[in-house]
Amino acid sequence: MVTKYLLTVLALAVGTSFAQSCQNPQVEAASFTSLDATVVTQIAYITEFTLKCDNQLPENYALYAEVEGKSLSAARVGDNKYQVSWTEEPSKARSGVHEIHILDEEGWASLRRARRSDPAATVAPLLAIQLQHPGSYSGPWINSEVLATLLSIVIAYTALKNKSMIVA
Repeated sequence: MVTKYLLTVLALAVGTSFAQSCQNPQVEAASFTSLDATVVTQIAYITEFTLKCDNQLPENYALYAEVEGKSLSAARVGDNKYQVSWTEEPSKARSGVHEIHILDEEGWASLRRARRSDPAATVAPLLAIQLQHPGSYSGPWINSEVLATLLSIVIAYTALKNKSMIVA
């Protein structure tokens, strides 16, 4: 019985010594958002970033993201390069700054534990990236078909009114 506890403690000690987290993270990010809501059904938000750390990270270093309460995973797209993306309906997409919180496995586990007791709980992220969305173009206020119809009605009315004044 005691040996089980000793083996468990030893396994935890070895596991935590091999678990690495990013020391002094530095990030370079580039973002893209859909700007024309007239031709798409979803607005896409894409952020690609390069993570540089003082220590060497393992090849399978996993990162997770949280954006306005949504849980996302960061896809690895190259050496220390990651991408976070999500979509929203144009009616729900807001313009402005979207804060992307990047967490490593340890931070992600802490966030999930904290959220079990309090759904509004937050955990300090490994890093935060800001994505600027200027808003999406939804088309003109008045469609060209409506404007052409209104103009043709005004022109027809003016022509008929002037014709009756000339004939009379």
